[in-house]
Amino acid sequence: MIDSKKRWRTPETDARAVQALTDSLGLSPIAAKVLAARGFTEPEAAEAFINMDLSSWHDPFGMKDMDIAVGLIQQHIRQGSRIAVYGDYDADGVTSTSVMMKALLSLGADAFYAIPNRFRHGYGPNTELFTEVYEKGASLIVTVDNGISGVEQIKAAKALGMDVIVTDHHEPGEILPDADAIIHPRHPDGDYPFGDLAGVGVALKVAHALTGDFPADSVYLGAIGTVADLVPLHGENRLIVKMGIDRLRHSAEPAVKALCKVADVQQPNIDEETIGFGFGPRINALGRLGDADPAVRMFLTEDPAEAGMLASTLDDRNRERQKMVASIADEAIAWVEDTYGDALPAVLTVAGEGWNPGVVGIVASKLTERYYRPSLVLSLDPEKGIAKGSARSIEGFHLYKELAKNAELIPHFGGHPMAAGLTLPIVNVGQLRDNLIRQGEETLSDEDLIPVIDIDVRLALDEVDLASIESLRALSPFGSGFAKPVYGLSDLSVESSRKIGSMRNHLKLTVTDGRSQLDVVGFGLGHIDDELTPDAKVSLAGDLQINEWNGRKKPQLLLKDLKSSGWQLFDVRGERVLSRWLPAIPEDALFVAFKKENADKFRADTGKEILLTSQVQPERASSLVILDLPDNMGELEGLLGSCSPSRVYTHFHVPESRYFMGMPDRKQFGWYYTFLKQKGTFHVMREVDGLAKHRGWSRDTIIFMTKVFFELGFVTMENGFAVAVGNPPKRDLSESGSYRGMERQIEIEQALLYSPYMELRRVIGAILDAPDTAREEQQLWI
Repeated sequence: MIDSKKRWRTPETDARAVQALTDSLGLSPIAAKVLAARGFTEPEAAEAFINMDLSSWHDPFGMKDMDIAVGLIQQHIRQGSRIAVYGDYDADGVTSTSVMMKALLSLGADAFYAIPNRFRHGYGPNTELFTEVYEKGASLIVTVDNGISGVEQIKAAKALGMDVIVTDHHEPGEILPDADAIIHPRHPDGDYPFGDLAGVGVALKVAHALTGDFPADSVYLGAIGTVADLVPLHGENRLIVKMGIDRLRHSAEPAVKALCKVADVQQPNIDEETIGFGFGPRINALGRLGDADPAVRMFLTEDPAEAGMLASTLDDRNRERQKMVASIADEAIAWVEDTYGDALPAVLTVAGEGWNPGVVGIVASKLTERYYRPSLVLSLDPEKGIAKGSARSIEGFHLYKELAKNAELIPHFGGHPMAAGLTLPIVNVGQLRDNLIRQGEETLSDEDLIPVIDIDVRLALDEVDLASIESLRALSPFGSGFAKPVYGLSDLSVESSRKIGSMRNHLKLTVTDGRSQLDVVGFGLGHIDDELTPDAKVSLAGDLQINEWNGRKKPQLLLKDLKSSGWQLFDVRGERVLSRWLPAIPEDALFVAFKKENADKFRADTGKEILLTSQVQPERASSLVILDLPDNMGELEGLLGSCSPSRVYTHFHVPESRYFMGMPDRKQFGWYYTFLKQKGTFHVMREVDGLAKHRGWSRDTIIFMTKVFFELGFVTMENGFAVAVGNPPKRDLSESGSYRGMERQIEIEQALLYSPYMELRRVIGAILDAPDTAREEQQLWI
């Protein structure tokens, strides 16, 4: 048995809806199943989702205060006033700034931008930076991707005589800033039909309202910011990303070409994963480590050389960020494991002096992914006495609400159910850690602490082909709120398994249902190879892909999780070198020997606790290692019946094998007895080698026959001499205990030690797979 490390959740598929989608829209069964699993059961809704166009784009003037904002901006442009676009340092903020700047400059505005520094100014409106903007001659500030929480800062800007327009998408507080206009998709007094826009989506709305046309030239920026900010990809967000990706693939923008070069991406192949894993991290790296200004300059420049230089800067900073994250993550993981070992608390709070606060959010994500616990990672600044950091959560633990319960410890925090940022005095860190652990224990059950994998669609192997996988592209883009589907396949045989990669830490499988085959790759899952047996039936969960190699295309499953029900047999017979197989044995395995001398030997060789079968308690053992051979099948049945293991490792060591020596036949016994009568006396130990050489027998065969004759009364033994009895009684060879023991030993070795793998599995399976009542009867008989 291979237990899954995650909880598998699979919804029931509406077969009629799948058929309707297939018939009406010409979709492949796989694509239809995905849509039905995601709630698109009506063909009309599914078609509108797949073929989304500008008819899904709402009138920007449907946003509260849009008319006021547009009028004010136009007034400042007419007056020749300077307009400052006040952005943010992440990818959403950078692209929002770029969209707003492009729109203003296209209208002839005297516009410039300001991006706060994470370390100097913090997030959002900053009075010091507002003052700098004012001193540069700004009469109007337009915030993008921030501002809704800047009540005091905007009040200060107004006091300087500047007009302020807030465009934001973050959660509005109870008190709104006293800005001249607030453009927000979830404005408390508004009724805009789509509330999940990213900051760049709001900026696109303002750009549309200002110019009078949909900002097609800037929609590629909308795709980057929307994907990077992890907002749900439905409604207008989906349209932005869908149109933006198409624009990215064909764009002549210097920034796009420069990003493709540093990210090693072919421009026609850009998709949402390119943005999420290639472009987004590089743009975010600047703001995490310092000033994000170069990213905006890259998007605004028309000079390919300058764009290339700035993209290289982004790439360099991203490499620096990666090293920093890896170093801090190593320290954080070491602290967790040194502090808690296997007894992890419900919530992890890790703090380190000098950690860069710009990357601790990524480290928190890594801890949550590794341990599946809500995780806080804090950077300590002893000089200021402040801890600043980020948190990530899991299902069932509403991070913002749980932090709010500690408001007296955390003067500044913000976020949502799954992520948050916070600043607090260092002296409060210990108390916060204790409080969150207690809150986690009260809120999270043991089941909640097991990672979840949601399987969208269950498939049969014959449904997986290149055409079906390619048809899934019609459902893209995938992302937050519309994740890439996870597929489940069950009851497949493992045709081949091996570890791959320079560190041999990845897994490569080929699975089959007897008719079709599928290649499977599991990154970081190489250890599963040690757990698979040739007879294993596996269930897989993962992402279907097309693997192209040397011009050939094949379906492939990128493995997320694997499990196998039923017991497994691991064959380590004949492996005399312990180091070759002992490391693969689970730590909690039960090692058992039938014979004391073998138990003593293995105990001395391995240092492990070795039990005799008489010491085994009748309780379940997940892994059982059988070190030597039983004297009879009854002993094996008793051991397996008492343990009911899910994994059986058979070593079956015998000091001397009887199977290949063979049982002497009656002609051999007859010749030997005649020889003894003619010889008169025969000193067994002195003369056995000569006789063995003469007859071509082994010395053990001669000693064995002598012992049988002695037990039957056919010879006497005196001082090592065997002397034939004149008129021995009529007795059958099987009446000798040694003869019967040899027969049993040969039978046991043939059945257990020298049988093919599948035959051994059949023998053990007849015991383990027997009904409980039958097993109880076997044990009673034993």
